[in-house]
Amino acid sequence: MSSRTRSRGFDALGLSVMSNAVAMIAEEMGTVLERGSLSPNIRERRDASSAIFDSGGRMIAQAAHIPVHLGAMPESVRAVMARKPAPGDVFLLNSPYDGGSHLPDLTMVEAVAEGSRIIGYTAVRAHHADVGGMSPGSMPQGATELVQEGLHLPPIRLAPRGRLDDALLELVLANVRTPAERRGDLEAQRGACAAGAAGWRMLLAREGPSRMRAACDALLAYTERRARARLLEIGDVEGRADDILEGDGVSDVPVPFALRLRVRRGTLSLDFAGTSPRVRGNVNTVKAVVRAAAIFVLRSLLDDDVPTNEGIGRPITIATPDNCVLDARWPSAVAAGNVETSQRVTDLLFAAFADAGVAVPAQGQGTMNNITFGGDGWTFYETLGGGQGGSPKGRGPSAVHVGMSNTRNTPIESLERSYPMEIAEYTIRRGSGGNGLHAGGDGVLRRYRVLERCTVTLVTERRTRAPRGALGGMDGAMGINRLNGTPIPPKCRMELAPGDVVTIETPGGGGWGAAPAR
Repeated sequence: MSSRTRSRGFDALGLSVMSNAVAMIAEEMGTVLERGSLSPNIRERRDASSAIFDSGGRMIAQAAHIPVHLGAMPESVRAVMARKPAPGDVFLLNSPYDGGSHLPDLTMVEAVAEGSRIIGYTAVRAHHADVGGMSPGSMPQGATELVQEGLHLPPIRLAPRGRLDDALLELVLANVRTPAERRGDLEAQRGACAAGAAGWRMLLAREGPSRMRAACDALLAYTERRARARLLEIGDVEGRADDILEGDGVSDVPVPFALRLRVRRGTLSLDFAGTSPRVRGNVNTVKAVVRAAAIFVLRSLLDDDVPTNEGIGRPITIATPDNCVLDARWPSAVAAGNVETSQRVTDLLFAAFADAGVAVPAQGQGTMNNITFGGDGWTFYETLGGGQGGSPKGRGPSAVHVGMSNTRNTPIESLERSYPMEIAEYTIRRGSGGNGLHAGGDGVLRRYRVLERCTVTLVTERRTRAPRGALGGMDGAMGINRLNGTPIPPKCRMELAPGDVVTIETPGGGGWGAAPAR
C-alpha cells in the first residue's frame, strides 16, 4: 500500500482515518433511520441499509447492514443520476430494473448539495412491510408478473431541491395498506439521507475538495488491490457447482442453477451457463442482486480491516444466459428472487470455491424464511435465522441470519404490542445442525398464534433439500412449516382464523469435516 498510497497524499494512517470517517457517516445514517422508523421491521429488525457515494456515483462507504441491499445500491444511484438530478433533489425508487431488488425495498437517494453543486449522494434502502399488490405484505406467493407484487416506482423526484412533493407522496400512500406506518418510515429515510448529507458536507469542509477526491480514489484503489491480492493468493483455480430452488411459487418443479467459477491473475469470473430460463413465479431476480451476492462472498474471503466499498466488485465479471432466472426482464415477478434466489447464488459461489480447493464453510440454512401476516389495517413481515455451516475455524453459530440477510429477530414484546398475534414458543431447534468435526449451527423454532382473521404468506426454502455438509460433515436438518401441527408447503398463502397456529422450524447448517470416531 505504501508507495501508491503516499503518491496520492495518504500514508497508511491517513487512509485509515479517512476510511473510518466515511464509514461512520454511513453508520450514523443507519442509526437515524432505526431510531426514527415506525415499523418493527426497520426499527428493531433493522431490515435496512445505508451508504454514501461521491459525485461520480461511486460507493465510497457502506454501513454493516444487509448484503443484498448494499451490493445493488450503486445501480440505484446510477439510475438516479441518469435522471439528471438538481442539487438537493431526493428521489424514491423500488424498480428492480433500475437498481432495485424487489418492490418492498424502497430506496431513497439524495443528491447532496453544496451551494449549486452536487458533491455526492446518500442512499437508504428499507424493506417496507407493505407496498400494495395482490397480497398483504407485498411478498405474494403465486405472482407471475411484477405489477401483482405492489406499487412499481422508477426513480421519481419525491422532494425536488429538498421540498417534499406532498401530492406525489399521497399518491404513493394511497396504494399501500398501511399508509401511516409507511409515511413514518419514509420520513425516517429522509432524515437518514439528510444526516448523511450533513456528514458529507462537514467532511468536505474539513478536508477540502481536492483532498476528498484523492481520498475517494485512494480508498477505492486500496480496496481493489486488497481484493485482487486475495484472489492472487488463491491462485489460478476453477470450480463448479450446481443447486436448485424448490419450485418457483407457482409449481413445485425444481429451478436449476449452475456455476463455473474461475480465478485468473487476480480476477474472479463467474459464468452461470446452464441456469434455468426465466420462470413464471417470483423467484426471478435481476443481475444487480447476483452481483451483490458475488461481492458479499468475495468480501467474506477478505480480512476484516479491508474497507467495504465499490472497489471490492472491480475484480468480478459475471456472465448469465439471456433472460434467465438471474437476469430477468420486464414484466417478471421478482419478490422472492431478492430473498431466496440471492441465497442460492451465495450457496453456489461458496460451493464452487470449495470445489476449487478454497477453505470455506459448509452450507448454512440457505433461506431467509420469509413470513408475512396481514389483516384489516395491519401487515407484519419478518425473516428468521437458522444455522450457519461449520467451518475450518469451528462450529457454525446457531439462530443467526445467514448469507445475504443480516437482520435481527423481532422482539416478542414488540410484535405482541403492535399486532394481533402471540408468540406461543420461540427456541433454538436443538440437534438440527449437521454433525462433523465442526458441527453446523442449529436453526430456530418460532410458533405464531393469530388472534383475528388474517392472511399468512410463506416464502421459504431448504424444505426438501438439506443444507449440505462439507468434507465428510453431515447435512443440516431441513426446515418444516406447519399450520395447527399439519405440514404446509414451503411457498404458500393461506387464510387464518382466530386461534390458528403457524409454526416455522428453520434449517440447521451443514457440518464441516468428518466427526472423529467415538
